[in-house]
Amino acid sequence: MRFPITAMTAASALALAACSSSPPEQLPPQPAPVQETPAPAPTPTPTGPVPGTNAHFMSQMQGRNVVYFDTDKFDIDADDAASLQAQAEWLMRFPDSQATIEGHCDERGTRDYNLALGERRANAAKNYLVGLGVDAGRLSTVSYGKERPVALGSDEASWARNRRAATIVID
Repeated sequence: MRFPITAMTAASALALAACSSSPPEQLPPQPAPVQETPAPAPTPTPTGPVPGTNAHFMSQMQGRNVVYFDTDKFDIDADDAASLQAQAEWLMRFPDSQATIEGHCDERGTRDYNLALGERRANAAKNYLVGLGVDAGRLSTVSYGKERPVALGSDEASWARNRRAATIVID
């Protein structure tokens, strides 16, 4: 029995030896280097407020969103005009934005008088913005009279800060 196994093993070895090949006379060419395209740079994540929002408006205005008035007055002076010009430029850059102009007064005077004066102040600011080209349909007004002071105090400095019209962009 040993003979057939030895014979088969020898036959298998001969068959495998016959399958071996000699090395080729010429090697195939080297593959061309692959051009790696750089990955696109990631889109930078915006920092700061979203353009067209109230936060963006406030950051751009840097305090110029408020105009101040003299006692019992609602006329626009040169300082107010510069602030309103900056507001109008911003509003025209963002035509989908709408704004509310709040009229405020100091604590002196009756509630009804201050509500009426606050309304005249808000309308004076609105009319000025409209005169600069802002669509009136994008602007609304509200008077808070003396109900929302920014400065608590019964002195001229506090009263001067409270006599104002503030523009707020509606998000």
